[in-house]
Amino acid sequence: MSRYNVMTSIPYVNGKPHVGHALELIQADVLARHRRQRGDEVRAQTGTDDNALKNVQAAEVEGITPADYVERVAQNFLKLGEALELSFDDFIKTSSDPRHKPGVDKLWELCAKQGDFYRKSYTGLYCVGCELFYAEAELNEGKCPEHGTVPEEIEENNWFFRLSRYQDQLIELISTDKLRVEPPHRKREVLAFIESGLEDFSCSRSMARARGWGIPVPGDPEQVVYVWFDALANYITAPGFGTDEAGYRHWWSADVEQVHVIGKGIIRFHAVYWPAMLLSGGLPLPSTIFVHEYLTAGGQKISKSLGNAEDPADIVAAYGSDAMRWWMLRDVARAGDTDYTAERLVTRANEDLANNMGNLVNRAVSMVRKYRDGVIPPVAQDNPAAAALRAARAEAGPAIDEALANFDFRRAVESISRIGDEANRFVEATTPWALAKAEKKDDAPPAALDAVLAELVATVGELAEHLVPFLPAAAARIAQQVGDGGDTVAEPKPVFPRLELAAAE
Repeated sequence: MSRYNVMTSIPYVNGKPHVGHALELIQADVLARHRRQRGDEVRAQTGTDDNALKNVQAAEVEGITPADYVERVAQNFLKLGEALELSFDDFIKTSSDPRHKPGVDKLWELCAKQGDFYRKSYTGLYCVGCELFYAEAELNEGKCPEHGTVPEEIEENNWFFRLSRYQDQLIELISTDKLRVEPPHRKREVLAFIESGLEDFSCSRSMARARGWGIPVPGDPEQVVYVWFDALANYITAPGFGTDEAGYRHWWSADVEQVHVIGKGIIRFHAVYWPAMLLSGGLPLPSTIFVHEYLTAGGQKISKSLGNAEDPADIVAAYGSDAMRWWMLRDVARAGDTDYTAERLVTRANEDLANNMGNLVNRAVSMVRKYRDGVIPPVAQDNPAAAALRAARAEAGPAIDEALANFDFRRAVESISRIGDEANRFVEATTPWALAKAEKKDDAPPAALDAVLAELVATVGELAEHLVPFLPAAAARIAQQVGDGGDTVAEPKPVFPRLELAAAE
């Protein structure tokens, strides 16, 4: 049994979750559920990044303390667990979780022992949205390439981390896939960034500019730890770095597969800063950094300021978690941004879930009840008519394994849809209703219809099993319809109702 530790990035809690957050959570949840289903020991982690300046600014707008603000907003992210059917084992809030600060302090001290910090006065262009200094050459017509805002010129005396010291090591690790960056075009992007020359980065902020919010730098109470140094450490503080040595070593060691699921906008922090910090501290590196693309709305990046940041809980309330999860997995591209619309979600759910898989389940269960009083016939060993269907079923498991190993969620669920396609073709080709009529007239033996019905029930059962990581609640409903491995089917009920576009849309 392998150990598998999958982690999302932790979002700033300066506002409600939006549909883009749901994508990452669902992807990580699928990876975790899949590996659990395959028998691995799995830990899935998410949380919130509380110690950012933008969170302080949002709290000031509302006239409340940062602590009260981040705790309130974090609840919205916690509630997504139920709405999106998530199965995370750990949720860390960096401002209040007692595991976090001791681990950040310990990591800082380890890096300090290596001589990787030094003080320096610095003037630079700072984007609060990114919590990052930008060089002028990195700006797009003077604006942050990520947020489209004009960075503020900041002059401070801060602690700097010697990132440049780790340039050659990072090139070797990433180019040889000892630190795997997926997809390949993101690996090339990271290598190009590193090879262009790494500069040391400011890893603290003045206590005054942070408004007293954040983790104080060990030994320097006038500075707070830079939010990204602080936030990245959550991946090791949550399993116990600095507080629970046994737990930490169980989940963050060279013999554990450790996967980060992140958005493309924060690739620099995860694929460059974070491994350099771990190298400095003498700590194991993650195995893989999977970088997903963005969801857009009307071709634009989703953001609160543009008014296109739809709350995933509202989408689930309108269309259900099955439709939400399926669209994220079936339609979101592995390369290039994908535009979200409710119309696309409804269309995909109706085509794949209601018309394909839902129709198959209803057909199979209804015919077994109608023609065999709900008793499932035994599967025929030899059934030439089912050759294509059996092939689709046999290919699905390995295809899902291979696709998810490469973070290709679309290809994984396509293999499940193919089972539904082949099964519905099998029904049309074998015409069980005609076999039933012929059986009544003694023109066909009962075995002919039995073989068709048994094949359909077996197919639906396997379909439910394959759906477990992707649509867990629906998988359970489907399995129940065909008897959960028993001898009889249940009363047929729609497992995927057809959707209509909500009136508000």
